[in-house]
This record gives sequence, C-alpha cells and structure tokens, in this order.
Amino acid sequence: MKLDNLDIEIMRILQRDSDRTIKSIAEEMGLSTTPIFERIKKLKKEGYISNYVARLDYKKLGLKQVVFVGITLQGHTRSYLEKFVKEIQGFPEVIECHRVSGNFDYLLKLVVEDIEAYEKFIITKLTLLPYLGNVQSLITLSTSKETNEIDLEKLLA
Repeated sequence: MKLDNLDIEIMRILQRDSDRTIKSIAEEMGLSTTPIFERIKKLKKEGYISNYVARLDYKKLGLKQVVFVGITLQGHTRSYLEKFVKEIQGFPEVIECHRVSGNFDYLLKLVVEDIEAYEKFIITKLTLLPYLGNVQSLITLSTSKETNEIDLEKLLA
C-alpha cells in the first residue's frame, strides 16, 4: 500500500488524539465519514496503525524516576536472548526493551517511584537473572522531549 496525503493526514490527526471520532476527522478534512472510515480500516489492516493507547502521566501515578539501563548478557546464544526477553516481559517497571548494537545487548526504559524503588528492582529482580553480565544505569534528571508522534510530512517527504 502506498500512502497518499489523505492517509498521512489521517495518521497525523490520530497521533495527536486517537480518541477523535471519524466524524470529527472527516469534518476537519472536509470529507464525508465513509472514506475516512475506509482509510482508517485499511491503515489498520496494512499495519500502519498498530493500536491506540492512552498516554499516562508517570508523575501523577507516583512514578517520578525514569531510568535507562544498558544490559550486557554473559552469552549471546539464542537461548540466552530468548530467556532474557521472556523474563523482562514480567517486570512491570520495564516499559521498553530494545535489542541494540554497540556497548550493550539491550537497552531498557524503566519507570519507578524513586531511586530506592530502582535499587529494589535491581536487587530483587534484575540481578537474580543468572545469565546477566553487565548492568549500566542512566538516571534521568529531566526530560525535554517525549512523544510517540512521528512527523510524517517530513519523514515521508
């Protein structure tokens, strides 16, 4: 499927507010609801829109500390990698897990209440993984930009 300007505009609108109704999107774009509905359905079917989520405010939930953790495993067999990913899926503190190149095997993003909660996570969960090699923590002091929004016009130009 080749994206056109209407597809890009629909995805731009939905990225900013996925709670928008088809009717309101159609009104903004000066179209009827049927073509908007059909386009959204096709964008979902083709995988351009994978899901809709609500973006939560970590701090309002009492999760004031964001930590990035670089992980190096003891080995790089498929078995080690699969076991690690499976274990990480069970840790609610981990909100992102990326297999990366460079100095680490994985980069994790965690949200926790505070540094003490992060220390508890390290001691009671992460360091108990038997195939764990090196762990490097990057404590976030502040966040200047955080978004899910892709600038489609610039990216696809």
